[in-house]
Amino acid sequence: MKTITLLGSTGSIGTQTLDIVANNPDKFQIVGLAAGNNVELLAAQIRQFRPSIAAICAEEKLSALKEAIADLDPQPILLAGDPGVVEVASYGDAQTVVTGIVGCAGLLPTIAAIEAGKDIALANKETLIAGAPVVLPLIEKHGIKLLPADSEHSAIFQCLQGVPKGGLRKIILTASGGAFRDWATEKLAEVTIADALKHPNWSMGRKITVDSATLMNKGLEVIEAHFLFGLDYKDIEIVIHPQSIIHSLIELQDTSVLAQLGWPDMRLPLLYALSWPERIYTDWERLDLVKAGNLTFREPDHKKYPCMQLAYAAGKAGGSMPAVLNAANEQAVALFLSEKISYLDIARCIEWVCDRFSSENLSNPTLYDILAADQWARQEVLTATINLESHPQIISLR
Repeated sequence: MKTITLLGSTGSIGTQTLDIVANNPDKFQIVGLAAGNNVELLAAQIRQFRPSIAAICAEEKLSALKEAIADLDPQPILLAGDPGVVEVASYGDAQTVVTGIVGCAGLLPTIAAIEAGKDIALANKETLIAGAPVVLPLIEKHGIKLLPADSEHSAIFQCLQGVPKGGLRKIILTASGGAFRDWATEKLAEVTIADALKHPNWSMGRKITVDSATLMNKGLEVIEAHFLFGLDYKDIEIVIHPQSIIHSLIELQDTSVLAQLGWPDMRLPLLYALSWPERIYTDWERLDLVKAGNLTFREPDHKKYPCMQLAYAAGKAGGSMPAVLNAANEQAVALFLSEKISYLDIARCIEWVCDRFSSENLSNPTLYDILAADQWARQEVLTATINLESHPQIISLR
């Protein structure tokens, strides 16, 4: 029986993790739950999984949560706000913490879990993208395991099982191409929010679906892969694979290439992160290669997906720059989803912010430096939107 705390329990990662737990009650038990603001769903999850502790980030909804489960006996500890989520992350005897919180908000709870000696099933990219200079030393200090729970990095991790040290030569990240993979680049000026949220293969949250459309999600995964697996950026490639059957590949020193395949289903990488090194039987639909049909690949179009180059540049710059990139992207996507900027303005805003941070970058940032850079970048995006009104052209990327 593995004990688990789940951060972001009402989101896509959280609900799929709980589906795994519900179908394997002899293998997994929930200790803690933390969610954003969905009182009704969190209350239902508390009723079903009976955690010892739970938190809702929206402090104003704590009383509603208490009322929704007032008849439960025994009552879990109920907390609210960011401090409450951090306390849940470090609480009790949970062996593994699943970090399903979207964005940089997941960084502090993940650090708290690491410092409490808990293994991390990492579904929050920003933990390493923004926080690697702080998080990686803590992982080594506390001797915990960091297991990737998103599909691409799980695929790489699975392929690496049994590969000797020094055997890895190259990582190949596959990308669906998102909502606009078959659009002409000239049409992107017409993109609506509804267009950007029509992912062809995966069912995900709004923010990550937009990241998939811009391919920023793949750029962020490049940075994450660099920190997870230790390869130089020149040895991490992106390839468009529209069918999303091959979830990523590795090339070994002798040019052998290994791949992990499966239907697009986030439960599989989540299950592996929870059960590693074991393999648990499931009754999920098995991959039928005949049914899958042709598997195709193509080089990504850098003009259509400028965010990729921004991510590579930020990763190579190092220090606090990946945190700035991530924060600027989060803020720009939020502005797009609230109809404050256009789709093409997302990349323009991010580049504006990164260009203005370059002289301020620190090579060995502290947690304070990273959080300060994050907040600076979010504010700077607002300045970028003002400047873009007078300079609407796409800034040529380095």
